[in-house]
Parts: sequence; structure tokens; C-alpha cells
Amino acid sequence: MDDFVFGRNNVYELLQKGSRNVSKILLMKNMRENNKITQIIDMAKERGIIFQFLPKEKFTQYSQYSHQGVIAYVAPVKYTEFEDFLFRKKDGYKKVIITDGVEDPHNFGSIIRSAVCAGFDAVIFPSRRNANINSTVEKSSAGAVNHIDLIMVNSLSAIIDKLKNNDFWIIASDMNAKDNYYDINYCDMNFAIVMGSEKEGISQTIMKQSDYKVKIPMINKFDSLNVANAASIVMYESVKQTIQKTGNDV
Repeated sequence: MDDFVFGRNNVYELLQKGSRNVSKILLMKNMRENNKITQIIDMAKERGIIFQFLPKEKFTQYSQYSHQGVIAYVAPVKYTEFEDFLFRKKDGYKKVIITDGVEDPHNFGSIIRSAVCAGFDAVIFPSRRNANINSTVEKSSAGAVNHIDLIMVNSLSAIIDKLKNNDFWIIASDMNAKDNYYDINYCDMNFAIVMGSEKEGISQTIMKQSDYKVKIPMINKFDSLNVANAASIVMYESVKQTIQKTGNDV
């Protein structure tokens, strides 16, 4: 069954990456063409993808989405098998982000986007109690879902055990932790950062499996940061440390 990808940037990224089958692209008639629209049309022609110009009223059924007059019909996102990722060779250490019950698709998409920008290798998430990849997640990620391994698993606990048995260190983000997120040395190990659900945080089972528990210190006594913002802060600490260690921008 086809899914939908909405928006100029998302459709452009989808075609640029070329990892998913696009069956058709809908374009709104009489909209102002820009360089991105021209490139979308050129790539569709080059790959033999059907594209149609439709009147504005045909897009009303998608009015709840920020489609910008561009919609692509695509095959469901292709997930990566965990073992394929685990045993794939890479220079240096691997780093992944795990979401344990992030149910808001906007938060989930933002986390994926930050993971790509911060050079992470994969996003691991459970098949239940977590947002799955859909058009809202894809839109929120600005097309980043096409640029990173997405690993959907039945049991996070079992996967974390496998990660630990393959030289990964598990870092849980917990507002009640004693250590700060910047006290960890991210540069010299394979690691997985775990972010919990918006309401309940990380499950007790996963918390017990974690090697480190870290918090983001806050000056004001407020409840907590949005999970997507918190994930970005912790992930980008690894980027900062890499730059400091190598002396080069990444």
C-alpha cells in the first residue's frame, strides 16, 4: 500500500536519496515554480516517474498537511534489519539513538532529523508504544528519514542486550540522574542514547540495562524539556567532543 510524502523539501530529499519507490507525484497547477520544483520535475522525468499537475481543489483533501502543492506516492519506508546494521563495517565508532515510547510523530520526526545532522548511524524504536514512520514523521524530519538506518524492533530490551554484547554502551537520558550529559566521553566508544516517552520517560527495564544515566541541568525549576529538544542537546554533545578531540570541523 502506498504512503504519502508531503512538501517540496521532503519530496526532493526522497528523490535525491532514491531508496524508496515513488509511483506518482502530484503537483498543484499554477503554483509559483522555484528551483526545487524544477529539480523535482527533472528527476521524475529522468526516472520515469508519473507526475501530474492538478487544480488546487484536488488538494483540499490533504489540507491538514503542509503539502506546499507537492505530494508523492511512495512505497512504505524500508526499515533496516538490526543484524545488518550491527555487523556492517564502519571506520571509527558507531552511535545510535533509541526512542523508548516517543509517541508524538512531530517529536519523533525531529529526533530523526537531529540524528542525521549529528552524524548518528541509526534510530532504533519499538514497533509498539512508539510513533512509526508515516507522512507526519517524514514531514517533521524534513526528509531525514531517507538518510539514516531506521530499525524497528519488537523488543527494545533484547536489542539493548545485543548492543551491550557487541561493545555498545547504553546512555539513558533521565531528568533525575546524578550525572550531567556532558560528563560522558562520547568519542571513544560505541554508544546508544536512550530517550523516553513524553509522559513516562524511560521504562524501568531499559533503565536497569543502562550503563550511564545522565540529565540536562536546568537553571529554572521547570518540569522538563521537550523530548526532541533534549535529544538534540545530548546528541550534539558528541559532535562537540569530536570537534574538540580532532581539532577539525565535521
